[in-house]
Parts: sequence; structure tokens; C-alpha cells
Amino acid sequence: MVAGLLGEIADLVLPGVCAGCGAERERLTYGTCAACVAALEALRPHPAAPSPPPRGFPACVTVGPYAGSLRGALLSYKERGRHRLARPLGVLLAGAVAAIAPRDRPVVLVPVPSTAAARRERHGDHMVRMTRHAVRRLRSAGYDAKALHLLRALPRPDSTSLDAADRLTAAVNSLRITPRIGVLQRGDRNRRTLVVTDDIVTTGATLTAVVRRLEEADMQVTGAAVLAATQLRRTTPVN
Repeated sequence: MVAGLLGEIADLVLPGVCAGCGAERERLTYGTCAACVAALEALRPHPAAPSPPPRGFPACVTVGPYAGSLRGALLSYKERGRHRLARPLGVLLAGAVAAIAPRDRPVVLVPVPSTAAARRERHGDHMVRMTRHAVRRLRSAGYDAKALHLLRALPRPDSTSLDAADRLTAAVNSLRITPRIGVLQRGDRNRRTLVVTDDIVTTGATLTAVVRRLEEADMQVTGAAVLAATQLRRTTPVN
């Protein structure tokens, strides 16, 4: 699924330094340097979980650890306004989705929502943009794929002083189901694969909260696909 990522990134002409490693180059035709392109193309999706995982944490596949070129590219996209990176990052995300979604069933991607404040600061919802590109990549690979924005996020209180259980409660309370849930509730729930998408998994509270909200709306979640997992997490290589 990540084959051809060089071609995706080669279409980007971004100013300044390499989006992956921050190195200054006289010529940046890819937005990322050749070494970072190679590092991103070498990533292979694999299962990941917090240690210990919150109760109800879904099956989760990550593209790679939150480090190196992947971390740099994600930060450049998410925090530094380099929005055109949504396309190659979406290609990578599609690889994680493909690792858990069977090709012979429709797949619905549900991006973890950003708060209104985060959308204003980042000039849009970074996960919505990236998930749309993941859908395009999946469709080109033969999947019946679409994205639905089933949740909206309210501001959360500062969770630095909260324990794991309270962080999870705060995350659940910050999420609201949108009317678009009716699109799925009226369909054949047994024929589709529902996958939550996010950028980073750390404690697992956000993904667990999203799954809990969706299950409260009688949605069956197959799993989650994320770009990166923090290195404090326990990961299990694919055999």
C-alpha cells in the first residue's frame, strides 16, 4: 500500500527545510529529503497498544513509531501548516487501514475529530484532510471505502493531573455523536468494516473514548488505524 509513496511526495514542492528531518537543502523537490523519503517508504504497518491498554481499547494498527522522519513529517503537517503533506501521509494511513480491513467488504473510516479551537489554529481539521486522502488511496486499490464524520469534539479540561480512568472519562464526555450516524444506522451493519483513524496513539484514551461513543450508538467498530505510536507503547511485530 505504501509502494509509490516516492511519487506522491515528489509532487510536493514545499518551501524551507526538509519536512521529515529539518535539514536545510539547496534543492527540495520532494518536500522531504531523499533519506526521509526512503525511511517513510520502508515503514510497514504493525499492531500497537498502550501498556497497559485502557479497558475497551480497540485493535490498533500503526504505520510506525512516533520518531524520526515520520514524527517530523507529521509535526510539519499538523503544527507547521504544511497541509500538502496530507496526501502522502494519507497514503501511509491507508496502509494501516488495509492491514485490518478486508478488501471484500465496504470500509468506513471515522476520523477522530478536532475541537473548534484546534481547527481554527490549524486552518482546518487535519485528520479529516488526511483521512480523505486515505480513502482515495484505498479506492484506487480496489476497496469500497468512504469517510464519515460521526463525532464532534468539545474542549477537554486539562488532564495532566488526572489518572488513567479520569482521563478516559474526560475524553468520552468531550465527544458528541453527529446526525450523520443515521447513514450507518440505516444500512446493513453486518457488511461493513468500521475503522477509526487518528494521528498518534499514546495512552489510548482518545481511541477508547471514540469506540465507546460509537458503540453507545450501536456501531460495531472493527479497529483503529493510526500514523504513529509513541515509543513508550508496547508494539508487536507482524509475523
